[in-house]
Amino acid sequence: MSFEQLQQTQTAVQKQVTVAVAAAEDLLVLEAVRRAREEQLCDFLLYGDRHKLFDTLEEHTPELLKDDHVTCVHTSDEVIACQQAVRAVRQNEANVLMKGNVPTSTILKAVLNKEHGLRSGKLLSHVAIFEVPGYDKFLYITDAGMNIAPTLEEKQHILQNAVSIAHKMGVELPTVAPLAAVEVVNPNMSASTDAALLTQMNRRGQIKGCIVDGPLALDNAINQKAAEKKGIHSEVAGNADILLVPTVESGNILYKSLIYFASAKVGAVIAGAKAPIVLTSRSDSSESKWNSLLVAIKTAEDML
Repeated sequence: MSFEQLQQTQTAVQKQVTVAVAAAEDLLVLEAVRRAREEQLCDFLLYGDRHKLFDTLEEHTPELLKDDHVTCVHTSDEVIACQQAVRAVRQNEANVLMKGNVPTSTILKAVLNKEHGLRSGKLLSHVAIFEVPGYDKFLYITDAGMNIAPTLEEKQHILQNAVSIAHKMGVELPTVAPLAAVEVVNPNMSASTDAALLTQMNRRGQIKGCIVDGPLALDNAINQKAAEKKGIHSEVAGNADILLVPTVESGNILYKSLIYFASAKVGAVIAGAKAPIVLTSRSDSSESKWNSLLVAIKTAEDML
């Protein structure tokens, strides 16, 4: 699977998805909106300052101003833009929330609001989907952006969020590798003990819908020859769909290494809320924002 194939699949089979964009006056975000409308993938509600938003649209994507499937909603500041975009999703006027030119903390405050936000009772976590040259399927990495040093219980929720996204992306029984520095359980390394416990929880039916095996080092999780050399034989070793990282630092390093050293393509969503959330960094490329939007639309379709 590639992002190009994902786009083709969604173009062929469409459901009515609407994306609410908070603080939409962002050139790269509007480029992703333009591409989505060219493919007629979804509708948009664009929340933002009238003058900044219309000036940006007129200069760079004037066709969106004439598109009946794009609605612009004026908001006086970015806080209100986030609140109204979140409210649109909560009230089922939209199916996906997308971050525009606004700090992550501002939109998350609206998402996590106990009365008016998008809490579902689940832990929110970041799921990144990579198209890596030489790897013959999507590689899911979690959590590289939300939870700093998750406990065992939090890792279970993070894992199940990623499994849910993989299911919606068409992976029936994803293989999950909880990563550590070694393949044996070391009581002094919490990553290894947590990985072993998650594996046992999966075998006892406490974690469903996937196959978990760990601890595994990165090479043994994604490379069959490396696993064989170390005598590791399982359905996960050398064949992982999902890499569960022990901390946000390790996830962030792996995430950026794949992009900058391996020229991987990436799309990412926040899972665990009432709807998919596209929470890309303002420094992310236009392609990453586009890929993230594709993933969010795909996962939202499954919820309609």
